[in-house]
Amino acid sequence: MSWKEKIDDTRTELRAMNALIPDTARAFGGLGKAVKEGGTLDFKTKEFLALGMSIVIRCEPCIGLHVEALVRAGATREEVGDVLAMAIQMGGGPAMMYAAHALACFDELSESS
Repeated sequence: MSWKEKIDDTRTELRAMNALIPDTARAFGGLGKAVKEGGTLDFKTKEFLALGMSIVIRCEPCIGLHVEALVRAGATREEVGDVLAMAIQMGGGPAMMYAAHALACFDELSESS
């Protein structure tokens, strides 16, 4: 399955869950908006942080969504590489495996941009 298909499936699953628990979904969405729009770090930097955390906690759907946001924000492969290196340093062997997933996702999504 391609990364685009995985991201589309994730969004489909989230829409179904959001319909079931709309108050929770709205509250979580509000938190995301406040975090991404507030503070001193720019959006791309925050997405780099989110990608690193996604790798370390081994959340493949999170990796897809944050890589997609980074591609849209103009991140370079080299910048993503720096994030992958930091995630591997912090997360060890399991992070190495998920970092490889993140790079494959970035490469696929960058080709279609």
